[in-house]
Amino acid sequence: MRIDFYSFGEVVINGKKYMSDVIIFSNKVNSGWWRKEGHELNMEDIKGIIEAAPKVLIVGTGAFGYVEVKQEVKEFLNSNNIELIAEPTDKACKIYNEKFQAEEQVIAALHLTC
Repeated sequence: MRIDFYSFGEVVINGKKYMSDVIIFSNKVNSGWWRKEGHELNMEDIKGIIEAAPKVLIVGTGAFGYVEVKQEVKEFLNSNNIELIAEPTDKACKIYNEKFQAEEQVIAALHLTC
């Protein structure tokens, strides 16, 4: 999966346009992803990600970086040797493409708006 384009409110992945938050797995895109609390990333929000056992989780925190990764998520990922990269979504997309191209086991969870 490669991110072709991102701008506020939309992302193009492998040529397909999405206009709601997404989780990008190695072989599929979960569109319409929404968090329990809109601008917080909690444990409940990453259950499917954890089951996929990535080495790296990239969180796109929105165009303005409003999404906060809760401390319990950071601690859980760290204790399970999953690297967390949380950046504004434009930067997160670039990092994801680099990691994916390097064939790292990476998943991206992207908030597309604020």
